[in-house]
Amino acid sequence: MPLSTSATPLPKPANRWWTARPTWRVETLALAASAFFALACNGRFWAALMAGRDPAAVDTWLFAAACFAGLVALQGLLLLLLLNRYTAKPLLVLLLVVTALAVNYMQKYGVFLDPTMVRNVLRTDVHEARELIGWGLLPQLLLYAGLPLLLLWRIRLRRDGWLRSLARRAAALACALVVAAGAIVLEFQALSSLVRNQKEVRYLVTPGNYIVSLLSVLRVDTQAAAKPREKVGTDASLGPRWATTAASPGRPALVVVVVGETVRAANWGLNGYARQTTPELAAVPDLINFRQVTSCGTNTETSLPCMFSPWGRRDYDEKRIRSSESLLHVLQHAGVGVLWRDNQSGCKGVCDGLPQQLMSQADDPTLCDNERCLDEILLRGLDERLAAATGPGVLVLHQLGNHGPAYYKRYPAAFRRFLPPCDSADLRQCKRDQIVNAYDNAVLYTDHVLAQLIAMLRARADTLDSALIYVSDHGESLGENNLYLHGLPYAIAPQEQTRVPMVMWLSSGWARRFGLDTRCLRARAAEPAQHDNLFHTVLGLLDVRTRVLDPAMDLTAGCRR
Repeated sequence: MPLSTSATPLPKPANRWWTARPTWRVETLALAASAFFALACNGRFWAALMAGRDPAAVDTWLFAAACFAGLVALQGLLLLLLLNRYTAKPLLVLLLVVTALAVNYMQKYGVFLDPTMVRNVLRTDVHEARELIGWGLLPQLLLYAGLPLLLLWRIRLRRDGWLRSLARRAAALACALVVAAGAIVLEFQALSSLVRNQKEVRYLVTPGNYIVSLLSVLRVDTQAAAKPREKVGTDASLGPRWATTAASPGRPALVVVVVGETVRAANWGLNGYARQTTPELAAVPDLINFRQVTSCGTNTETSLPCMFSPWGRRDYDEKRIRSSESLLHVLQHAGVGVLWRDNQSGCKGVCDGLPQQLMSQADDPTLCDNERCLDEILLRGLDERLAAATGPGVLVLHQLGNHGPAYYKRYPAAFRRFLPPCDSADLRQCKRDQIVNAYDNAVLYTDHVLAQLIAMLRARADTLDSALIYVSDHGESLGENNLYLHGLPYAIAPQEQTRVPMVMWLSSGWARRFGLDTRCLRARAAEPAQHDNLFHTVLGLLDVRTRVLDPAMDLTAGCRR
């Protein structure tokens, strides 16, 4: 039988929703993405916005509707400026993934993504990042990024001529501006009151918060990198107490500054905490404990440069602090030898151009694993350095301390005393008392490291005059008001994040040589102090004379004979 020459047309496949590939313009995609971000990724912003409002009142709904329209329009403006037919999908993929991570971090720990927090994130090393990223993130990523990415993959972008595209983009930008302005005018009184009284709320608007903060950080850092650091204290010189006398015949003298990490005053045993988390320091008879110390910031990126600057929190100017020399540079100008030993993520510019040792990269199987080293690594080889010390010197030890959320990794098994501790970096997997147990175990270990260091200095008292200052860089929230970790904007940060422990110890030789009355210092320690005192106190301890020294900020100034 001959084959037929006529072919029967095949039926078209059914156009089902799961196989459909809609064609959108970039402007439509930008509007849809903005609406998704406003609705799905701003839970904390909406909670803060509606707090104290009657949900049944018509005014409340009008306010919410105006804010929603304004939020979609403003974020739409940002997206319309960034997206085109070639960049739309890659940029939205990036924004969706980063926003999912941001929402998780904000919801889990109660943080605000302001420029300070974004800078902190950018400076986070690989080891810190690993502790914050785990399987617990998977549901959040699937919800906030997986489903939108699936839809984005199905959408095809329409191609139009460049002239028509330009006109349409200009019209979309104009509409977004009109809607945003209209929303602000409609609820101006309520919004102005909110912005005036709760300025930090703007850092809850996601993804606008981290995009604007990132641009701000890049601008400041680029400007700072474009010019050399401002010189500070170039007139510094050693004072008359360094003259060779019978009491101190050319003996070396060393100040050790230990910068703690994430230890809060509320859990410091010497401050009256219900638990004795500092038993070894409590047994040091000549230790001076400062009970009321306030930090300069709520994160390392802010506090570290701030506490080593002459301006501090009282005259806080982030740009000036980051672009100027630190206390260590002033000491070098005076001829004091300086060394920074780090077991964390660096000195944040404080020791730029000065000698430093990265102890976190040490190869010591008893104290280090593939990721971190315990803080006793800072003491390795230190006794030999003390024996070889000459002249005046300052040694800074930067601890890993209580860096969260993996508190359980900050101490060896011998310090697992408060039980049961939280043995997970995902704090949601643990009860609050377990989190506190792990945190307090880490404080116990810091107590041990400091006591060992003091014993080492005391053992060298016949040949070396020494002084020690320990102060934590910032505190930590452990579930109070459903807040965890640290990094809240300073203006609204709770005391748990801004009150820190501080202790001082002087060898008997140091006290005699520099005429310091330790009983007077102990009385001074009962009064309030702050990070701002560190710069001037170290200069005062070492009898360094310079115009940038403010005697009123030197904690030892009133206690010299």
